[in-house]
Amino acid sequence: MSRVLIIGGGAAGMAAAIAAAGCGHEVHLYEKNEKLGKKVYITGKGRCNVTNSCDTEELLKHVVTNSRFLYSSFYGFGNQDIMNLLERNGCPLKTERGGRVFPVSDKSSDVIGALSRQMKDLGVRVHLSGEVRELMVDDGVCQGLVLYRGKRQIWGDQVIVATGGLSYESTGSTGDGYRFAQEAGHKVTELLPALVPFEVKELVVEELAGLSLRNVEAVILDGKKELYREFGELLFTHFGVSGPVILSASSFVTARLKEKPLTLSIDLKPALSQEQLDARVRRDFEESSNKLFKNSLSHLYPAKLIPVIIGRSGISPEKRVNEITREERQRLLDATKHFTLTLTGTRGFKEAIITKGGVAVKEINPSTMESKLVKNLRFAGEVLDLDGVTGGFNLQIAWSTGWAAGSSIPK
Repeated sequence: MSRVLIIGGGAAGMAAAIAAAGCGHEVHLYEKNEKLGKKVYITGKGRCNVTNSCDTEELLKHVVTNSRFLYSSFYGFGNQDIMNLLERNGCPLKTERGGRVFPVSDKSSDVIGALSRQMKDLGVRVHLSGEVRELMVDDGVCQGLVLYRGKRQIWGDQVIVATGGLSYESTGSTGDGYRFAQEAGHKVTELLPALVPFEVKELVVEELAGLSLRNVEAVILDGKKELYREFGELLFTHFGVSGPVILSASSFVTARLKEKPLTLSIDLKPALSQEQLDARVRRDFEESSNKLFKNSLSHLYPAKLIPVIIGRSGISPEKRVNEITREERQRLLDATKHFTLTLTGTRGFKEAIITKGGVAVKEINPSTMESKLVKNLRFAGEVLDLDGVTGGFNLQIAWSTGWAAGSSIPK
């Protein structure tokens, strides 16, 4: 039996604690906050998108960075495993659109409650307000940790760093794990906010703030080169754009956006080809032939979008519909199928759901999460250079890597 010290009481830390204690080890979990799972508590807008119900190969496809590294851990402890663990501990789950899995209660606190019960049953000792100052590494071996309080040294046979990233600093994610890793000799790749809204150059977004569009297609371009294309829901904000389709895009283009602005092209009617949309517009125009142009578009667009579309079409809002030329109608179609905006940057870590970048995975054993540089030191969760799109994939990364770290400790 080993004495296992875990730093961080989020998703990865709790999974690691349950796995290690389940193998018979003495487990101590140190959490700097006054309660466990502070970031888990706010995920999914407080509902906690636990995982995604798709098969394992599909899970891997939704990981943006270093997906191959996760092959072993995803197959070792997958989505069905975390679902079974939660339901077994009194947190029934449901599956929603896109395979997203949530508690039936829609309360993230039920997820934390289930994990806490399991840890208690297994004898995990949880030390709240237990902020860790540094690791104790001597001659290439991690021998424990030092707490801030009283600079107290805690000795252990294995240490698992599961401190999270830099996103949502208010939950305690202040990058401690990156510092621990670097002090132990590990490389930390560039850290960027991910699953984060974009800022936009055009002031027109202020007019559209609060407008949510479902079933649109978003394409992000660097000149003529396509960087990202996805179908889904988009939200306009006072500073730019957000919503699931946009948040996922940030994981693919944030690094490029640091170098120069990019173009976002939104297809407002992706279910219709240009020809089909033209036929639809002509039919609407025939039914409203004597109306003013500005009063003829309510069947096609939300009210908030109509003045903006009119402005982009270049057609006078006071023009009669039956006077609109073919060329003008073409401009309306273009404004609908290619609603373009200039992306200038992203919001910061305070609004990012996750951190892109982290401890370089080439220095980590993918089966055990153990450091290849320092004996008896492991890393799990967001502190690693791993990230996925929205839909429960990032929490699955945390569960799987945490479990791999805790379950692979030798007896």
